[in-house]
Amino acid sequence: MGDSHPRDVILIMGPTASGKTDLALRLAKRFPVALISVDSAMVYRGMNIGTGKPDPATLARYPHSLVDIRDPAEAYSAGQFRSDAIAHIESALQKGRVPVLVGGTMLYFRALTQGLAELPAADPAIRAHIDAEAAQQGWPALHAQLASIDPVAAARIQPNDGQRIQRALEVHRISGRTLTELHLAAHVQPLPYRFHAYAWSPADREQLYARIEQRFTQMMSRGLLDEVNALYRRGDLTSELPAIRSVGYRQLWEHLAGSYPLEEGVRRAILATRHLARRQLIWLRGLRDINWLDALELTAADDMYRCIEGASANLFKH
Repeated sequence: MGDSHPRDVILIMGPTASGKTDLALRLAKRFPVALISVDSAMVYRGMNIGTGKPDPATLARYPHSLVDIRDPAEAYSAGQFRSDAIAHIESALQKGRVPVLVGGTMLYFRALTQGLAELPAADPAIRAHIDAEAAQQGWPALHAQLASIDPVAAARIQPNDGQRIQRALEVHRISGRTLTELHLAAHVQPLPYRFHAYAWSPADREQLYARIEQRFTQMMSRGLLDEVNALYRRGDLTSELPAIRSVGYRQLWEHLAGSYPLEEGVRRAILATRHLARRQLIWLRGLRDINWLDALELTAADDMYRCIEGASANLFKH
């Protein structure tokens, strides 16, 4: 299979709770696809209910690459994702399967399709200065400062997300350039693929929010608190790890740590999930060459089916 013709790769992006995983399983039942997860929380073992991970029987029948590949104590970067995803894409193509990358971690999608920016290393002195400003003014004030410097980055970052606000301001103070500028300047060798990008999301925002609340309630009834408690009781994990900072896990972890009652933890988790969905939608709207499909439309999957049928046919032309 030569590289003179770009090979077809399907990208299914969407906000949390939009039904992406169910769509992926429907595709796997119907077509010769290879499913590759694009989810920064599904990479972790022992984080099943809160990530919406398919159950073991479903994963055995319809394998998803890049699921359960790290312990929650370990980090996993966008750069690692990019190299892993390319390896799985190549493996799928060699086996005569259409790679379908599905998930909601937009940074991972960008890392794959656009490459990663060369960012300056952390500067402890500058970080300490930003932390001191935040202690005096509050993170929302620093978020407003970021918005005046880099409105694109600020639109994706919540006003109280101190870690991401700090990094964005730090990068600007070290380099004199914004995160957005550095990402746009990233040079990456073009990949020999033809990406077909789909945004899978309910057109009605309120229906998406209702789905989020319903899904989290179902997760709680299925034992999400027990799942988080098992991680909490391990003793080697902290709230600063990327795994534990995942939406839903972080809020229940803080409840277990005594920060607030369970009801408040659930309320905060649902609110944080809504904020995540909003950020995902902002990111998606900023993309060009993406096909929007209303997840609530009965015929929404038809375009996806046609695209995969075409990609399947093209596999054997190269």
